[in-house]
Amino acid sequence: MALTLRSTTSFLSPVDPTSKLLHKPGADDAPPSCAAVPAPPHAAAPSRRLRLVRAAAAAAPAAGLLHAGGGAGQEHGRARGGVPVYVMLPLDTVGPGGQLSRQRAVAASLMALRGAGVEGVMVDVWWGVVEREGPGRYDWEAYAELVRMVERAGLRLQAVMSFHQCGGNVGDTCNIPLPPWVLEEMSSNPDIVYTDRSGRRNPEYISLGCDTLPVLKGRTPIQVYTDYMRSFRERFRDYLGNVIAEIQVGMGPCGELRYPSYPEANGTWRFPGIGEFQCYDKYMRASLEAAAVAAGHEVWGRGGPHDAGEYKQMPEETGFFRHDGTWSTEYGQFFLEWYSGMLLEHGDRVLAAAEAVFGGTGATLSAKVAGIHWHYGTRSHAAELTAGYYNTRHRDGYAPIARMLAKRGAVLNFTCMEMKDEQQPQHASCSPEQLVRQVKAAASAAGVELAGENALERYDEAAFSQVVSTASGAGMAAFTYLRMNKTLFDGDNWRQFVSFVRAMADGGTRPALPRCDTGHSDLYVGFLDAAKERKAPEAEGAATATAAAF
Repeated sequence: MALTLRSTTSFLSPVDPTSKLLHKPGADDAPPSCAAVPAPPHAAAPSRRLRLVRAAAAAAPAAGLLHAGGGAGQEHGRARGGVPVYVMLPLDTVGPGGQLSRQRAVAASLMALRGAGVEGVMVDVWWGVVEREGPGRYDWEAYAELVRMVERAGLRLQAVMSFHQCGGNVGDTCNIPLPPWVLEEMSSNPDIVYTDRSGRRNPEYISLGCDTLPVLKGRTPIQVYTDYMRSFRERFRDYLGNVIAEIQVGMGPCGELRYPSYPEANGTWRFPGIGEFQCYDKYMRASLEAAAVAAGHEVWGRGGPHDAGEYKQMPEETGFFRHDGTWSTEYGQFFLEWYSGMLLEHGDRVLAAAEAVFGGTGATLSAKVAGIHWHYGTRSHAAELTAGYYNTRHRDGYAPIARMLAKRGAVLNFTCMEMKDEQQPQHASCSPEQLVRQVKAAASAAGVELAGENALERYDEAAFSQVVSTASGAGMAAFTYLRMNKTLFDGDNWRQFVSFVRAMADGGTRPALPRCDTGHSDLYVGFLDAAKERKAPEAEGAATATAAAF
């Protein structure tokens, strides 16, 4: 019979004396996936359930389905011939007060994910949490405990340097603002955040217009980001390149290299609106004025386009984005080159800092680019333009981004890998499939690795098949699934996900789960001779327990 596992017992010791956070490993140390968890004094004999879980963990690698961590001959954590799958942890895994949330659920989840063949997990390392007590005062303790948990589970970690606010965008389920001392600076100088034509301020991320100005208690934003990353490197030095496989560098709202042109907070924007340009803080305006003077058209520097419409409008409702609108004029080209160029320069500055900090650690650098697929079928690609991607019917806006990432040795992480054109509303002129193909081509031409994510939570076979199809022809470095939650571990969702992970590992085929899995189990782990005659509830699934623990 096929076996599923369940346990409500935490498999983690509060402090692991063998952890590399406490000492550097010696030659005789066991590998992370073999680390033992010592039993407390006078501990009771393990229950039948716990004995079964331990037996499954021991037997599953022999069954060939459990991942054993990265090893020799792998690239970006990739098993030869396949694409490693990571899973995003909940946004509030480390909460606003610096506490590690739902430890029992996280522990059970990591075990279930490892059993499914997942390579590792991704977590947001929130600036607003770590440096909340004041400039240069870093609290890494909750993240240190999480790294220990990931290590014990035999998984790897993608750590996102999240210099943005959580809250106000698609999928945001909690509110984690920027550090309080940064919010104080915003109050005294509102121009350090992005601003639209109406004067609406966006507190999600520091405006790139002041990247090199000492607006944060005497430090520039780039210096603040650098100091933060350097502190992370020193705290987790012994983990970088092994347990911590990747550093994704946040460079804008949602951690993406873009402007906050389509904020959902307070109903400001609604799909499929074109969004608005974010260039009206005094620092961006000063840059635009200087660029206009240099171009010999001083009048062009008096502000952004006056005919670009509002957040919720459609392209044809505006003078700028309509079929033969201002975007295609000499002025439009000047403005869009300046606006997108500022974003590219920002990305290069932040990645240069990350490269200097993490170079030589063995950790992969990556950056996330948003999959803005609505209005892709129009000539102007309005939604991409307001986000800072100068991509139109006749201009490739992703090639310069790919070249910039290649220069810094960073992976291009792109979203909307799960979407199909036929599933999108016709009035929005969406084409996620063509967009993904364009980005794949840009990455290939620049010689930069491509990784992917799904843009929205999906649990259906159609979405998984689309990702597998995309990955099979892209040479994808990794795929990160959004997101770990109770719904993922529910019944058929989990079954679909396990099949998807196996398909990615197989390089793009989607084998069915074994016929012997007649009970529609949540997690197939092979045969265990000692348990062949046993029935549930003695062999309930880890996925079922995980769903209950959330």
